[in-house]
Amino acid sequence: MAGKRISGSMTELLRLALNAVPSLNAVEKATGVKRQSLALFMRGEQPSLRSEAADKLAAYFGIECSMPASVATKKEGKNG
Repeated sequence: MAGKRISGSMTELLRLALNAVPSLNAVEKATGVKRQSLALFMRGEQPSLRSEAADKLAAYFGIECSMPASVATKKEGKNG
């Protein structure tokens, strides 16, 4: 996934990344996120991950989140 720009929710992006790895054991070892939690999440039996786990996985896979300009503009208008 490195270098590619893919849009979607964090949940969708993490599931795509996890489905592409050959070994959940390697992901667990590198991130500390339990393999069982990863497997449940991938199958949709666990609808989401704790934010700490999601952050670790995003860093591991090189996933960065950005806010669309249209959303950022609306937020600025509310704060300003």
